[in-house]
Amino acid sequence: MLKSTVELERAANVLKLLGDKTRLAIIAILIHRECCVCEFQEVFDMSQPSISQHLRKLKDAGLVKEERRGQWIYYSLNQQSELYGLIEDILEHVPDQIEKIKIIEKSNPTLRCGC
Repeated sequence: MLKSTVELERAANVLKLLGDKTRLAIIAILIHRECCVCEFQEVFDMSQPSISQHLRKLKDAGLVKEERRGQWIYYSLNQQSELYGLIEDILEHVPDQIEKIKIIEKSNPTLRCGC
């Protein structure tokens, strides 16, 4: 795969954004599956507004996209972003979040919240 070069300022902003461990973990989960906010609440000890704030920052940076399904919004990585290759490179050096994904899948919070 041909790697693209990202403008220095954009790369610095993404690195700063992913300097937050919650946002980095969210990205590491989203590389494997899409999620709604209630699923992130299952693995992060945070309120829905706090998680939504993290997701908004990731979306504003173009790293995450959202898809509305009824009243619920599902989040996934934006694979069309010029920053996607940088994200993949970063995640090669970060522990995967498979345990968190297993918690989400086992507890299935979407049944409770109606997603």
